[in-house]
Amino acid sequence: MIQVGQQAPDFTLRDTEKNKVTLSEYKGKSVLLLFFPLAFTGTCTKELCMTRDNLAAYNDLNTTVFGISVDSLFSLDRYKQDQQLNFTLLSDFNKVASKAYDSLYEHFYNDMDGVAKRSAFVIDANGVVQYAEVLENASEIPNFDAIMACLKGLNG
Repeated sequence: MIQVGQQAPDFTLRDTEKNKVTLSEYKGKSVLLLFFPLAFTGTCTKELCMTRDNLAAYNDLNTTVFGISVDSLFSLDRYKQDQQLNFTLLSDFNKVASKAYDSLYEHFYNDMDGVAKRSAFVIDANGVVQYAEVLENASEIPNFDAIMACLKGLNG
């Protein structure tokens, strides 16, 4: 399990424009990782649209936001367009990041195995985890008040 104070596991994933994104290249900025189970589902859409609507607050705190799921980059691209999401979505199709962050359901709804757990991680400018929340219940959303408080403490 990822603990506050540990170095964030590095990863390289593809975004919806097919570009490689490597977490360690964001040192010097805060990063918010939002793992979510599946695009086009109710709770995920609610969470990511809340993030979209509050992106200016994250930008003001020098924070880059990444949404991560095991969906293909092609379905994530359509989802991003449909929901007018204004931050980067990353495809963890091979489940590398989800495993590294202990954010993977072994068994999910309707016999779907290997779906990302809804989780949130704040990583500071030095690449250290400052906030970690992994939810077992996919219908819950992360504590965004606590996330913002953490980010304000780092960048306020």
